[in-house]
Amino acid sequence: MKKHLIKGTAVSTLLKLSFLPVLFAVTGAGLSTAAADDTTALSANDFLNSIGACVHVQHRQPAEKLVDGLKYTGMRVIRDGADGNFDMTGLLLLHQQAGVLVDFGPGSGAHDDRIAKTITACQQLAAAGALLSVEGPNEPNNFGGVTYQDQNSNKLKSWVPVADFQRDLYHDVKTDPVLKNYPVFSISEAGAEFDNAGLQFLTIPAGAGTLMPDGTQFADYVNCHNYVCGHIKGIIDNQATLAAATKPKAAIDHLFGNHGLTWRKHFTGYAESDLDAIPKVTTETGWKTNNTPEGDDRQGKVLINVYLAQYKAGWAHTFVYEFTDDSDGAFGFYKGDLTTPRKAADYLHNLTTILADTGSLPSPGKLNYSIQDKPATVHDMLLEKSNGTFELVVWGEQVKGSNNITVNLGNPYASVKVYDPTLGATPVQTLNNTGSVPLTVSDHVLILELK
Repeated sequence: MKKHLIKGTAVSTLLKLSFLPVLFAVTGAGLSTAAADDTTALSANDFLNSIGACVHVQHRQPAEKLVDGLKYTGMRVIRDGADGNFDMTGLLLLHQQAGVLVDFGPGSGAHDDRIAKTITACQQLAAAGALLSVEGPNEPNNFGGVTYQDQNSNKLKSWVPVADFQRDLYHDVKTDPVLKNYPVFSISEAGAEFDNAGLQFLTIPAGAGTLMPDGTQFADYVNCHNYVCGHIKGIIDNQATLAAATKPKAAIDHLFGNHGLTWRKHFTGYAESDLDAIPKVTTETGWKTNNTPEGDDRQGKVLINVYLAQYKAGWAHTFVYEFTDDSDGAFGFYKGDLTTPRKAADYLHNLTTILADTGSLPSPGKLNYSIQDKPATVHDMLLEKSNGTFELVVWGEQVKGSNNITVNLGNPYASVKVYDPTLGATPVQTLNNTGSVPLTVSDHVLILELK
């Protein structure tokens, strides 16, 4: 498949997002009581900063038609690749009118001259405060590979040209006075290496035995296309959480298969124990609707679950493919006319409206909550707004049926508002002076706002 942070965000700021704690691990079948000890909240604003989508402005998609949709959904970051088009006019318009930041790279089928052109384009974005990050070539296993220094990776059946290109792109970004503090995302689909060029690493460690020398630097973040639809036919329980997982058991094109043990040739990368903490982004994931009310509803629920599961598992940014439908099919929050929203757009609008926040959280609070009779398909994450309001997010990934659970809050709260983003952005229930909240959880998110 092809396919708001603070302006001028430095690597150090983004790195904080990549080391998010995993609050609760996915367990097997059965019931449990979760979070019996104090749980430290994550920033609601940082979570909102992680929410992104791919656009095709560089493929002549009219940027002006995307502005209202980006603002409506609350999307803060977008991703696009040059694919030969380095005119930044459309992406700059989206930043100016919708406030989004841009992850940008050479795109597919990269060639020698595209390093210099990528640097110039990213300098233009950075000068306008529009740049989020610089990305390496898109899926070198597809789209004709990478041609660099008169060598084509597909013809050679070698990824050394890909590695040379990415090494030099990284070097040129980090030695550029304008771009040096911006993060670099790796190439996508590192697991497809023909030979052991070492692209499964950010920096090749000593003794790795790769074709590129030890110490070669490629990127600040590994970059996966862990599609939630993946290689699974239909839908199964915990699908979003499986897609976000760092462990090899996930039945998805997952992190381990790209940066732990590569899926094509099984080259050794990072130890499984290191994959939770490694800085990581997803620049493509998605769910294709079948253009029916039921299909649109399913898509919307799955995509919200994806954003939540990814952030909980430590992915700094998640870009859904794609913001609007294109020739690849009905993946979009919006249909092919670029302006007709699907339920996914409405559900995301409601989620970002409920959690709306733009402030930092210098000293996160803690909540001693627990969930009684918690099945393996129910997940939770504690967020906190900059004004101190807790937002306890509880979501289900159960395909059929539902579960009745009770959330114990540790102490009584004067007001607990319950939101269902699939129904709207206003509370569906308000409880007063309570320390516990009964919920029925099925296949989507609920939010408890505590005051």
